Amino acid sequence: MIVLSVMPWCIANAESDSLRVVDLLQRGCALEKDANLMLWYGKEFIGTPYKAKTLEINPTEQLVVNLRAMDCTTFVETVSALSLTTREGSTSFADFKKNLQRIRYHLGQIDGYASRNHYFQWWIESNAQMGLVQEIRPTANALPMTLHLNYMSRHVNAYPMLKDDHAAQRLISEHEKTSSNHTVYYLPKSEVGKDAKTLGFIESGDILVITTSKEGLDCSHLGIAVWGRDGKLHLLNASQIRKKVVVEPLTLFDYMHQHPTQTGIRIVRLRANKVK
Repeated sequence: MIVLSVMPWCIANAESDSLRVVDLLQRGCALEKDANLMLWYGKEFIGTPYKAKTLEINPTEQLVVNLRAMDCTTFVETVSALSLTTREGSTSFADFKKNLQRIRYHLGQIDGYASRNHYFQWWIESNAQMGLVQEIRPTANALPMTLHLNYMSRHVNAYPMLKDDHAAQRLISEHEKTSSNHTVYYLPKSEVGKDAKTLGFIESGDILVITTSKEGLDCSHLGIAVWGRDGKLHLLNASQIRKKVVVEPLTLFDYMHQHPTQTGIRIVRLRANKVK
């Protein structure tokens, strides 16, 4: 009875998502050469409701496509997958799903819950290894951060698909240890209010990863960089505070200074952020 009552809803949503993906890709492929794909696709989702845990809906790990509600990570992943598919010259939903899987999972392979890039450090490492992204190191005033990842293994009950999966717990714990003691560089939040000339290494459309002082984590939020008309950085993001996808009206500097545990930003650039 449960399966019969749920299936029509799932099918309808899957169909609406696939149709919207194809429509977006068709319009994206028609953009002028050198259009900023991350920025264009990101703005197409403005107003989309914020929703956490949209990937935690299956008893086993499967690729989830959801353009109807997003959190900060699924927003960035969806926009990145659309941009990659457009750069390939495709308007196919199947190609979009292929790219979404490449981005979301370790080296693009689904092998249980532990294969998802749960920490953004894992996301960067996997996608950089496949040549999809590059991390942009700040050219001035960068600070080192030594990673100590353990939040998931210490809070397994916070993850519905992890709490009873002991094999996944072991794999994630091992991966956390492998990534720990690795040093990365970030731009401290005291610097993010400077102008575009000073922060010229950041481009609109870059992925901004907000680092955190919270124990066991590497980041607490992410979004897409937007240089505003005020000459300051803003964040295009799926906002839990605003409850939808928005270009944050506060400058990134003001936004981050309202969040004491946010320490700075890492900058990640999709290598295929322009139409051919």
